[in-house]
Amino acid sequence: MRIGFMSLYILLISVCLLGLTACSKSQPDELSPATGTAAAEEHGHEGPHGGHVIELGSENHHVELTHDDDSPRVAVYVLDGTAKMAAPIDAESVVINVSVDGKPTQYTLPAVAQPGDPPGKSSYFELESGPLHVVVSGESEAADTHARISITIDGKPYVGLIETEKHDHDHDHDH
Repeated sequence: MRIGFMSLYILLISVCLLGLTACSKSQPDELSPATGTAAAEEHGHEGPHGGHVIELGSENHHVELTHDDDSPRVAVYVLDGTAKMAAPIDAESVVINVSVDGKPTQYTLPAVAQPGDPPGKSSYFELESGPLHVVVSGESEAADTHARISITIDGKPYVGLIETEKHDHDHDHDH
């Protein structure tokens, strides 16, 4: 009887561990609306304007971050779930939070009306800022840089991680 109880106990432990392992592997990129991941693997590293595509939530929304190599302009395009079409939102601005060697700074990018955007909505946000440009272009000399975009879409907050490593492809595109 004692051997049967131990076998049952080991079997139950094994089933529980197997269940935990399966749960930890399910949908690693599907996140709550409050967090996002880069969509480079599925949608391509470069967006329709030549910038970095950033996934927000579970692929329902994306943004594309661009920067002009000849000026300190940083821009954000709001894109649909395919990361190919403009998706105007009801927002006057988006926010990029930056940390450089532990020192936080917040940048507000105001909406800039685009042809085709309905009244009161925008799919494009822009700011000219040398310090922000240095971080998002990967040109910061700091040992530790981090950046996140915060955006509200249909009343839900989203956060996307911005790549701050040095990169070589061209982002200098007209909007």
